Amino acid sequence: MFKKGTTGTPSYRDTLRAHRKPHHIFRNGVAFVALALFAGAAALAVVKPSEAPIVYQAQQRLALPDPFPQPLADSATPFISETQIRRGDTLAALLQRLRVQERGLQQFLVQDKDARSIYKLYPGRTIQAALDQDGSLVWLRYNHTPGASENGEFVSKWLEVSSDGKGGFAAAEHSQAADTQVRIAESEIKSSLFGATDAADIPEAITLQMTEILGSKIDFMQDLRQGDRFRIIYESYSHDGREIGVGKILALEFINKNKAYEAVWYAPDKSSGSYYDFDGRSLKGAFLRTALKFSRISSTFGMRKHPVHGGWRGHKGVDYAAPAGTPIHATADGVVEFVGQQNGYGNTIILKHHSNFSTLYAHQTRFAKGLKKGDSVSQGDLIGYVGSTGWATGPHLHYEFRVDSKPIDPLSVDLPVARTLDGRQRKEFERNVAQYREHIQLLATLQSGSDAQVASR
Repeated sequence: MFKKGTTGTPSYRDTLRAHRKPHHIFRNGVAFVALALFAGAAALAVVKPSEAPIVYQAQQRLALPDPFPQPLADSATPFISETQIRRGDTLAALLQRLRVQERGLQQFLVQDKDARSIYKLYPGRTIQAALDQDGSLVWLRYNHTPGASENGEFVSKWLEVSSDGKGGFAAAEHSQAADTQVRIAESEIKSSLFGATDAADIPEAITLQMTEILGSKIDFMQDLRQGDRFRIIYESYSHDGREIGVGKILALEFINKNKAYEAVWYAPDKSSGSYYDFDGRSLKGAFLRTALKFSRISSTFGMRKHPVHGGWRGHKGVDYAAPAGTPIHATADGVVEFVGQQNGYGNTIILKHHSNFSTLYAHQTRFAKGLKKGDSVSQGDLIGYVGSTGWATGPHLHYEFRVDSKPIDPLSVDLPVARTLDGRQRKEFERNVAQYREHIQLLATLQSGSDAQVASR
């Protein structure tokens, strides 16, 4: 089942909350769609009256039921309260907010080895307490690991302390597999990519996945334009109705400069899987436009005045300004052809790729641990860190893209792509991605209809 939603993965942003909305809502140019609610929803319009409304009152005497209902018997269902851990909180403060006054409980929590996970209180995590009708503790639960990947399965872990009702306590760790949902969202670039994903309540982890998946097609540092739009389908995990994390992107369409770029997850023959466009062409193995996640271009390919030696010289690559220590990633699968010092380039790595392609990464402060000549690397692997070794006036990455050992402009060249699915795999691929293609198209149709309504007003 497809549901619209967000996830609350810990990040520099505030914890994102899930919103339940009608099946088709547009807010500030952002479309939210919950495919499970296609039956429709009523819309209510509130109109401010021009004059104060007239208020009518009515009274009616009602007869009491006979026989009169009796009070409910004592319920065994406990009252559950919850509080979120704040920075600087102590265990005593948390128990006080939960109105837990069980004698000996705090001493038990501090001393019992099975309760050791409560020794670390992480801001943002939650603690719950269940009290009976007399205010006595039934159980205390610390959700210390709301979401974690374990043996390929997303799980929630918590500590539970129970009371025996006689002044004694027992502590035990629990874990449970999270529930998996599929989320769908759409947004428009108004100022930045992160601004658009924030507006659509898309988690940061999904945003970063999007830049990695389409990094060989779109330069997210300089290619984005106001009015660009994306539609995305991704996995979300929840436990007890609370969203605790996200999985992978299942399908994605990004419209950049009026051109659509697509990606869909597919694992042929039970392999580990990778991303393909909707025509079955693999995105893995194509060259990424940049080797850094986020930076800015400080010098382009071509003639320039040399910052160290002066005078006009040909610049054989593109410089990306970034803080020292910024991770550098391989832009494609390849083999380390050179790792070491080169005159002018400083600490340098050269990767040999398929056919006659190679890439060069210069001025590094240090290389990835253990990397040596002859090692195989995969696209996106860490190979080093930004520095200012060699002829450099400040920390940056000098990146070259070479064909037959001749440098060419990596920002303008049509980068090579990987193989295309065919035969039996192509048929299986079409069956698997048909549903995603349909939902992406539905989002586009709904957005077009909304734009038409706005234009007609």
